[in-house]
Amino acid sequence: MRRLTGCAILGICTALLAQPQILEFESGGLKYQALTKGGMTVMVAPLPTRILGYSIVQVAVTNGSGETRVVLPEKFRFQPAAGKAIQALSANAVVKDVLDRAGRNDVGRLIGVYEAALFGNTNLELRFGYEARRKDAMAIGGGSMKAAAAAAAVILGSSKLEPGQANDGAVFLPTSNKPLGAGMLVLEAGDERYEFTITPPPVPVR
Repeated sequence: MRRLTGCAILGICTALLAQPQILEFESGGLKYQALTKGGMTVMVAPLPTRILGYSIVQVAVTNGSGETRVVLPEKFRFQPAAGKAIQALSANAVVKDVLDRAGRNDVGRLIGVYEAALFGNTNLELRFGYEARRKDAMAIGGGSMKAAAAAAAVILGSSKLEPGQANDGAVFLPTSNKPLGAGMLVLEAGDERYEFTITPPPVPVR
């Protein structure tokens, strides 16, 4: 009986140790979380600024597996500690909203916030594609189309990642201009489920 119990405890401990662990670190004033499952690593960090009523999360995905992986921004959702889940928008939906509502200041602020996060993260190499997307956006003519193109450069688009490929971008959650608060950020990617605990920053003491 003791031998069986010992084997059972050893098996449980081995299983716990084998579970993917979230790596947390701070860079550029943001708190990042990274989680690897099935060879694919997803890294997230909520951005401090809300634009057009959206809460924004910076995301970077690296496919270190031997298989093609697909990541869709609309597969992210935020589950508050209390209340209904908030589904992220697709890239097309965000671009359409930018075309309909955004002014030059909104787009400029979005790009500024995203680039500050991107360039401030020493753990995120700029090979993920933002710079190439930004150059394409700069080639677009003026007006609302240029604003939409600039926003599209920031957004995490639908990504089909071959082994060794990576991508980065922003995920938009419609929170009616309210902060995310405490809860869980979830990504469903194929058979894998990524969960990140979001903790609001402490309120400064006055």
